[in-house]
Amino acid sequence: MKLCRFQLPENLAGAGERGASVPSPLGVGAGAKIAAGILDGGRVHEIASIFDTTRSGRSWDTTEVKLAAPAEPTKIVCVGRSYAEHAAELGNEVPKEPLIFLKPPSSVIGPEEPILIPPISQRVDYEGECAVVIGKRLRLKSKDEPVAISEYVLGYTCLNDVTARDIQKKDVQFTRGKGFDTFCPIGPVIETDFDTSKFAVSTTVNGVRKQAGDASQMLFSVDAIIRWIAQVMTLLPGDVIATGTPPGVGTLAAGDIVEVAVSGVGTLRNPVTSA
Repeated sequence: MKLCRFQLPENLAGAGERGASVPSPLGVGAGAKIAAGILDGGRVHEIASIFDTTRSGRSWDTTEVKLAAPAEPTKIVCVGRSYAEHAAELGNEVPKEPLIFLKPPSSVIGPEEPILIPPISQRVDYEGECAVVIGKRLRLKSKDEPVAISEYVLGYTCLNDVTARDIQKKDVQFTRGKGFDTFCPIGPVIETDFDTSKFAVSTTVNGVRKQAGDASQMLFSVDAIIRWIAQVMTLLPGDVIATGTPPGVGTLAAGDIVEVAVSGVGTLRNPVTSA
């Protein structure tokens, strides 16, 4: 099942030029009403919320609505260097345990929302990833606690961990380089039927493939990543975990179109522009 959040048709009238403006947090226009839905057969069927799939009876063709970021996280927890080849390409050691950091909720945008390159950075990179969306509150006393992690997961989506690489290297820690507004596109949907042992992730820029990887190349399984994080902090419904990026990261420039695809989920597409 593909869950989504979207702007209702009545909110889109006269909004044709909105993409040229600075996007709001979570990739929605100011005051826009956002509904939840199930994407099925080219139509979006309205539901109570992404956590309650009770249908309202209303539906629209996908061309009549605008998809928004499919989740509203209280936090985005990212895993760095979870693919050995990615660690190597940046000259970093392979971690012995998951290396985690946070992106702020204000960095989230949805499909087709522009990524804004900040004037203080000379190198902004794409990092395509598969991301987890939490469905139920989860806190573990130990990463080895005998619980079924899948019961706490709502589903999976695409994520672009956009990074001001020059700032990241200058600061050493990750917060500023990865925390700019628009630096966390997610979407287009949350796929609830997903095999974490077989997925593939790829990134293209202007139609040219730049990244490709799959679950077999990850240093840590998705289950292990969630357990590691949940023993540190409480994960709440809607929180997002970015599971790491395969090798092939590179730069973005104004005018680019970047797409992140996760098998079984779909493709997240975002234009790039200068702030």
